[in-house]
Amino acid sequence: QVQLVESGGGLVQAGGSLRLSCAAPGGTVSRYIMGWFRQAPGKEREFAASITWSGEMTSYADSVKGRFTISRDNAKNTMYLQMNSLKPEDTAVYYCAAKTGTYFSSRSANMYDYWGQGTHVTVSS
Repeated sequence: QVQLVESGGGLVQAGGSLRLSCAAPGGTVSRYIMGWFRQAPGKEREFAASITWSGEMTSYADSVKGRFTISRDNAKNTMYLQMNSLKPEDTAVYYCAAKTGTYFSSRSANMYDYWGQGTHVTVSS
C-alpha cells in the first residue's frame, strides 16, 4: 500500500504559477509510474501529466503542454507539477497517482493503483 499526499494548491490569479507536490510518507514510489490528474466541478477526472519511474519520459495533455512541467525526486519520494501561465480553466482538484505496469497506459485514470486525496487549485480571472 502506498500513501500519497498532495500539497501546494491554492488561489492564484490568471497568468500566475503554482507548484504542486506529491509525497509518499513512509513509503517509496521510486519504481512507480506517476501521474497528475485533475477534476473540475461538474466534470470528469482528466489526465494532466505523467512520468516514468526514472523521469526520462513524460507525457502531457494538450491543454497543459508547454505550461506545466512534471518532475520527480525519487530520493525524496516526491513528485512535482510546476504550473505556469495558469488559466481560469485550470481550476480543479488536482490528484496525484501511482501505478505499476507499462507507461503506455499512463493517461488512463483507471490504470492507476494508488491515489492521493487531492489539492484544490483556483485560478481567478
